[in-house]
Amino acid sequence: MQTTEIQKISKEYKKTLSDALKVLGKKHMALICHGVSFPALEGENTGFGTYNSNAAKKLFEFVGGIFNVIQLGPNGKTKSSDPSPYTGTVFSQNPLFVDLKSLTENKWHKLLSAETFNKIVESNPKKGENRAAYSYAIEAYKEAFDEIYKNYLKLNDKNFKKEFENFKKENAYWLDTDALYEALSIENNSEYWPKWKNELDKNLFYKADKKEADKRIDEINKKYKDVIEEYKLIQFILAKQGQETKEYTKRNGLKMIADRQVAFSDRDCWAYQSLFLDGWSLGCPPDYFSKDGQAWDFNVMDPEKLFNPDGTLGKGGELLKKLYLKMFKENPGGVRIDHTVGLIDPWVYKKGCKPKVSEGAGRLYSSPNHPELSKYSIISSDDTDPNFKPDEEKWVKNLSDEQIKLYGRMIEKIVIQSAIEAGLDKSAIVAEDLGTLTNPVVKVMEKYGLAGMKLVQFVIATEPDHPYRCKNIVPNSWAMTGTHDNRPIRLWAKDMINTEADTPHVNNLMADLYSEFDGQDMIRHKLYTDDKFLAFSKLVEVFASKAENIQIFFTDFFGLQETYNVPGTSGDKNWSLRIPDNFEEVYYNNLQNFEALNLPLALSYAIKARGREFANQNKELLEKLESLA
Repeated sequence: MQTTEIQKISKEYKKTLSDALKVLGKKHMALICHGVSFPALEGENTGFGTYNSNAAKKLFEFVGGIFNVIQLGPNGKTKSSDPSPYTGTVFSQNPLFVDLKSLTENKWHKLLSAETFNKIVESNPKKGENRAAYSYAIEAYKEAFDEIYKNYLKLNDKNFKKEFENFKKENAYWLDTDALYEALSIENNSEYWPKWKNELDKNLFYKADKKEADKRIDEINKKYKDVIEEYKLIQFILAKQGQETKEYTKRNGLKMIADRQVAFSDRDCWAYQSLFLDGWSLGCPPDYFSKDGQAWDFNVMDPEKLFNPDGTLGKGGELLKKLYLKMFKENPGGVRIDHTVGLIDPWVYKKGCKPKVSEGAGRLYSSPNHPELSKYSIISSDDTDPNFKPDEEKWVKNLSDEQIKLYGRMIEKIVIQSAIEAGLDKSAIVAEDLGTLTNPVVKVMEKYGLAGMKLVQFVIATEPDHPYRCKNIVPNSWAMTGTHDNRPIRLWAKDMINTEADTPHVNNLMADLYSEFDGQDMIRHKLYTDDKFLAFSKLVEVFASKAENIQIFFTDFFGLQETYNVPGTSGDKNWSLRIPDNFEEVYYNNLQNFEALNLPLALSYAIKARGREFANQNKELLEKLESLA
């Protein structure tokens, strides 16, 4: 399809795709795009993407009507030394998501000068590249924020200032401590509180004498009044811009799904020290991908602080409830829970050790014989299988209804209850359940009907009953080719073709997709030799499956052949890939080369994969799709 042709029939194009998705039983079609990855308009590339930008609005218009959901990554404030959004703050937003361009306009009282904005754009070292300039943006934005704050102090708009004051009052429960941390980081010359020399500053909300702590807090508030107010002002601007963005996406038929990371930031750990287990970290046990396990070094919430003996929420549970309630209220599309296992059956290890059984690691709620963790165990030794080790998925063999309820109480009493109070239901919960799935996790997911993820790139093709295989994907799930941690499907396919490993994948695709297609030998040959066709077929799997929900990472939609993040590695390439500024041109060019996702063609193949009878029932729709392909 020529670019001009697509533009001419844009409404028909989108309607036809929408009809096809309905026929295939799809409720949600989500484009995965982390905040930093949003593009920029010409003359507006500051070195960091944001969903609040003019270019983001252009993207929403482009994909709206095809996609009905935008799946974001976590949007918390990150450290200058670590760009990973999965270590950001749980309440504060990343200041780099402020749309600086709009602040140069009258509606924002020109809080930022056009000169300063243009200087940031011109000095961007990644100008002309689809990459974020993280370190540059941190410094450049800080100068811009200082100017914004100074201009705010001169502002005479009483309504604007009243709105800011109301924001501070409504969000004081997290904003005051987050802003205080900003000041203390300057006072102690470090963003990382364990390195602070002042012991009182380290423990203001933990072991410190209250009178002494209050006196110190008052002292810092006075000394760094402008730093604290500037931090709060930027959070206010972010909240205000974010609300405008959500209203804009709604007008384009889109909802946003937020992403709740399993980790707590340094800032959050400092503020809520008393709620974490001393000496323990959260990670993953040894598995296929890591023989020594994954040592994340994330703090572990104390089970005794999550719930009171009578089952009501403890201080830790109340904190999480506030967080989830805030997220659901701000994101009517729902919330993705990163590492759902961490809320049900987390793997913990001793700080300074490897996350291995031999070094004292274990499941927090499934270690009845562990010398330190047994007091938290929901199960007894009789509920374990001696044929398996504590780090294996089938370690727990028996679970009563009461035990399942105990494993699932964070899901039920915090996550689901928050969704309900926000006017939603459990369908607004996206449960990331990739990786190790223990019996307690499986049972809790089943009991509460949570929609998990099915990653077709990770199917074990030699296992006919593998849950990621197209024919086995259950309706109540989110199907996708990959996430932010996986290679684009084209790169996966390039490594797969012309190898023995491809054979079981080819066999599965022939059985699940192409069994009633003409030209069987030709299709099989292409699956062995043509990486573009193999990648396309894996995308067709997602649509042909019975999954009611679809997620497509932006790299696979636009046909980009760069990996967003490689777990266990560091460097500028991680968490920095952006959608090209000329994304429409890139999409159409890659579409011509069979590299971008050809949705009409993929959907027509998916309909045909359901069998000739189903295809005949939708003959007219198929003809429309094929005319657009």
